Amino acid sequence: MPSTVTHERISVGPWTAGIHQTLERLQQERWSERLWRLDAGIWTTDGSRQGAIRARLGWLTAPELMRPRCAELEAFAAEVQGAGFTEVLLLGMGGSSLCAEVCQLTFAPPPGFPVLAVLDTTDPATIRACEQTRELRRTLFLVSSKSGTTTETLALFRHFAEKAQEAGGPRWGEQFVAITDPGSPLERLARESRFRRCVLNPPDIGGRYSALSYFGLVPAALMGVDVATILDRALRMARACGPGVPTPDNPGVRLGVILAELARARRDKVTFVLPSEVAAFGAWTEQLVAESTGKEGRGLIPVDGEPIGDPRVYGDDRVFVTLELGPGGAADLAARLEALEQMGHPVVRIALADPIDLGAEFFRWELATAVAGALLAVDPFDEPDVQESKERTSRLLAGDPGVGESLQAAVAREDALVLSGEVASRGGTQGRSLAERLAAHLLQGRSGDYLALLAYLPCTAVIHERLQRIRVRVRETLRVATTLGYGPRYLHSTGQLHKGGPGNGLFLQLTAEDAVDLPVPGEAYTFSRLKQAQALGDLQALRARGRRAIRVHLGPDPVAGLAQLEQVLLRSLGGGGSGVGG
Repeated sequence: MPSTVTHERISVGPWTAGIHQTLERLQQERWSERLWRLDAGIWTTDGSRQGAIRARLGWLTAPELMRPRCAELEAFAAEVQGAGFTEVLLLGMGGSSLCAEVCQLTFAPPPGFPVLAVLDTTDPATIRACEQTRELRRTLFLVSSKSGTTTETLALFRHFAEKAQEAGGPRWGEQFVAITDPGSPLERLARESRFRRCVLNPPDIGGRYSALSYFGLVPAALMGVDVATILDRALRMARACGPGVPTPDNPGVRLGVILAELARARRDKVTFVLPSEVAAFGAWTEQLVAESTGKEGRGLIPVDGEPIGDPRVYGDDRVFVTLELGPGGAADLAARLEALEQMGHPVVRIALADPIDLGAEFFRWELATAVAGALLAVDPFDEPDVQESKERTSRLLAGDPGVGESLQAAVAREDALVLSGEVASRGGTQGRSLAERLAAHLLQGRSGDYLALLAYLPCTAVIHERLQRIRVRVRETLRVATTLGYGPRYLHSTGQLHKGGPGNGLFLQLTAEDAVDLPVPGEAYTFSRLKQAQALGDLQALRARGRRAIRVHLGPDPVAGLAQLEQVLLRSLGGGGSGVGG
């Protein structure tokens, strides 16, 4: 039988006393009680902001609210099966898609249930492949957007609505389900287009805190996940974090205090080292932590998917987090984490009885992130720095000449590679070749910095493997943490952190020419133009905020371009171990 809640084992060495002091202070200030009273004074003394925060705390009671609705979800899943759908394709971005992706990659659908897939990109090759590898007439489309105005989601909807009309005729709307807030434009669209269903989520639940609401539960139920047990585990965790629990014993508050106190000690790189069975949880947590805490020049930097290395390649800015599945699982991973602990790195180990314990972890991490935000003096429920990229993208699509450079504005070339962006080296001189300029950019890195690879490329297995090799080479040479985000997906995940968080990021954006393109129905632009405008709009927003950002354009073949880029890095950085972060 699974335990009442998942357990953790924490090694925080010299920071133990400070963590205990903060927990005792929060106990005296009655934080556990105040959280459940929706006391927004935990996060701000600004009365005008407190109302907005209270309006986004519905996630605290989402497990209790949703548990009685499991029968309704199961009935809807049976309806979808009965209608003959064999696949469910979710169209969404960020908080509207990431929990569904966790379910897709963690749980296998039982016999008879449709297969779930998530599409969260404007890359035309990926969209075309998604279209060509499924039988569209037997596919149910989930159009998922809290605001109902998400550009990428609506573009994807228009594309597949056109295909469904071609394949299914006048009743095409029965292939679509909307998940959105009441009163959103998507709700109106769903009614007008006669969607099979429009599911209205409680509006007091923000997107990145929506895993245990309809945004996460509807796709999970449709693919046959036991949503009742997911919610039962979440309820157990919520009760363990309840208002009557002493603050030092509250799992969510305790984790939030640990992360915040370590960040104050410059251990702000929250590095997830997860067994393969639950590895997808890292991307969901990455968005939650990055978008919630990365603002006002502060924040936690989540590091997801970075291959684990020798303890000597890590700087003193890390805290490692793992989820353990059973006493005999992932022995090699456990040994590597033990070595990291022996080197003095803090390690947080959370034990799961089974993968469905992720229901408890969704709640624990939501609460922990909210607490960490308060201790770091930021509002974890807003996203003040994401609009600029959207506005620049819109102006680029409209052909506004005032937004600056084109994608091909180059300062260095080498074969198919084109580098753009000003690079200032630490030595005050700037090389002329692409390799020298790239090295100059990366060697700006200081202890505590991180490299963010921003890849506007198809997320294929071979491209992902090459990007992983590049990030490992940079980490092992420069001793800096590395992150990898695919555009435009990362704009809804780590984009807020990049522009509003600590100014310790080095940004390397990667683009390539699109071999195929698709029109966006009802718009004057194509998916390729939209993606390229999103890339340039975000690059300009980063530079406008003084971030150290350059772009390398890989030419017509991204796989070959990445291979060449890896060779350039090998020449320019070498394979030595005298990095900056140690």
